[in-house]
Amino acid sequence: MANSKQSTSHVAPTDAFKDIEKLEKDLWEAADNLRANSKLTSSDYFMPVLGVIFLRHAANRFETAKQQIEADQTSGKMPKRKVLPADFIARRSLYLPASARFDWIMEQAAVSGVDLSKLVTDAMTAIEKEFEPLLGVLPKDYGIFETKVLEDLMRLFNSERIKQANGDVFGRIYEYFLAKFSIQKAHDNGEFFTPSSIVQMIVNVIEPDHGTVFDPACGSGGMFVQSSHFIEHEGGDTAKKAVFYGQEKNPDTIRIAQMNLAVHGLEGKIADAITYYQDEHTLVGKCDFVMANPPFNVDLVDAERIKGDPRLPFGLPGVNKNKKVSNGNYLWISYFWSYLSKKGRAGFVMSSQSSSAGHGERDVRKKIIETGDVDVMISIRQNFFYTRSVPCELWHFDRAKPAERKDKVLMLDARNVYRTVTRKINDFSPEQMQNLSAIVWLYREQQSRFLDLVKHYLSRIVQESKAIEPVLRRFEVTLADIQDRAAVLETTIAKQKEIESRQRQSLEYAIAELNEAAGPYRDDRKALVSNLTSFCKKYNDASPSDNEEQHTTRKAFEANVEAIRGLIKQIDLLYKYSARVADLGAPLASVEAIAAIYDRRATGRLVKQLDEERRVSVEQLKRTVYFYRQVAWLQDRFPAAKLVAVPGLVKLVDLKAIEAAHWSLTPGSYVDVAPAEVDDDFDFEQTLRDIHIELDDLDKEAISLAETIRRNFEELGA
Repeated sequence: MANSKQSTSHVAPTDAFKDIEKLEKDLWEAADNLRANSKLTSSDYFMPVLGVIFLRHAANRFETAKQQIEADQTSGKMPKRKVLPADFIARRSLYLPASARFDWIMEQAAVSGVDLSKLVTDAMTAIEKEFEPLLGVLPKDYGIFETKVLEDLMRLFNSERIKQANGDVFGRIYEYFLAKFSIQKAHDNGEFFTPSSIVQMIVNVIEPDHGTVFDPACGSGGMFVQSSHFIEHEGGDTAKKAVFYGQEKNPDTIRIAQMNLAVHGLEGKIADAITYYQDEHTLVGKCDFVMANPPFNVDLVDAERIKGDPRLPFGLPGVNKNKKVSNGNYLWISYFWSYLSKKGRAGFVMSSQSSSAGHGERDVRKKIIETGDVDVMISIRQNFFYTRSVPCELWHFDRAKPAERKDKVLMLDARNVYRTVTRKINDFSPEQMQNLSAIVWLYREQQSRFLDLVKHYLSRIVQESKAIEPVLRRFEVTLADIQDRAAVLETTIAKQKEIESRQRQSLEYAIAELNEAAGPYRDDRKALVSNLTSFCKKYNDASPSDNEEQHTTRKAFEANVEAIRGLIKQIDLLYKYSARVADLGAPLASVEAIAAIYDRRATGRLVKQLDEERRVSVEQLKRTVYFYRQVAWLQDRFPAAKLVAVPGLVKLVDLKAIEAAHWSLTPGSYVDVAPAEVDDDFDFEQTLRDIHIELDDLDKEAISLAETIRRNFEELGA
């Protein structure tokens, strides 16, 4: 989780999210293609499509909750009585009437002459009757679809993989569609969606685990959903712990938010309001937590209408000649502070310009800083948003900061912490978010949480190390099979005079390379597995909780990291040599004697199998190193498990320093520049070796292609 390229190239794979990007992309392209073939505009179809995703997501959660209820009744955790809708809500699921269950709808759709659009519309109506907060919310305009288009859309979300998708995966899919609709500007210029990693980072800092949670620009309700995840992760019951309030100016966006909440079994009171002028819930001074991603840099707010607003105790940031507030950013910032109770916390997204803006905005910022309530500032690099490429900052207030931190602000520059999702989109990996949160824990003198995170990573190293030997064994069985076939082939071609010496020599050389590489691999593999077994045996029962012992544990594993890197290179090389042997052997199967003992198709299938086993092995080896790197990232920067200034990353600054910097809250102004980091994964010799192999293969392909062209010309009589 270092900076730049290194930070983006090592992402912890998770089985639940395996190939999720491809699944999302395939689903979107298929759904969008249906729209393209229907005469519908994006604004026509995006709510009905979200409705279908809602139905599928609700069905998956319903089935999961149903299984949990059955298991609880069997085990005696729950009495064997009639199951109630409240039992499903308690397990974060809607209760679905039979007519609203996706499978039932698809069964009916298979009957000739059935009106599918009516079935889907009736399902939405049935859900609204069962769950009052959704009354009048769900889309019901499915008659706009041609029957075939709607049927194909429903089938798209009825594949086995989609049926088996858990809540987290389906949450990702739902968010992906929201993001894509946002990109298309299907609604309100795409302002209804905030990327989940941004939301979760805010949640991790303010930890909204109880009371009144308010988002005055709530969009699709992501802040509420992530807050619920946080509460449940901590072992709480959201329904008993928190109450969600929101304001949103667009009715359709409110519907999206209500659907998003409902599918997670949540409720929220969301008002149709323009927050600049309306305070529908009258929550000034009453909120335990405020979270938001408001629109940036709005310059059309009527200053006359908001004069004297109790939510603006620091005054207006500046009014132009047209009696409009010149920039609305500090209206929002003032609102967020004002809504907090005396013990409340706030976290929100803001334009990176606002933290150092001058004139009237600086005056307001100075007053807010002087309250002592500015807690943590986090800079985020560009391309975290789907509709805005600009960088941003996450602001955090804490009205209950202890006296010793009242005059201090944690400046955290996370612009070099990210992972690349696509060429245009960045986000945080789960571990990157945890590591950034760990810095906040140290700032709050919660050292035990920092050490628990390191302990968790050390435990994962043990788990992942144990999984290495079985996947390597599968790779080696297939490799041995290919080597055996190559040995028989080599013996046979030595007796065949009709085979050109050049062909024989090329194959013999390739087989020799394969066998020569296999020997050192087996030795290195044996040594690595032995070392890992010893490490796991020593630390299997419990990873250490003491900082010094954690450093010792990391050091004990350190030598394995280089060995793993070396083994990865050897595995890749063995696959390349095996593929070359198969490629050179395939043309020789035309000789009758060789065809009798060498099945080129079976060998080709084995090479494909070896490639898959190579990929799995390499991923497992990298996953093990990945968690070691999380430990290293934290310990290298905070060796004593205490907060220290880290150039380019973090610094705790006091009000005097902030005043000297013209009241700037831009983290980059304080944390200095990070030293250049070396990419430990780059191996010059191996790169040259790979290039040599690739060039050699290309050369052989060129020779083969030239021979094919020559024969074709001869057949044409040229």
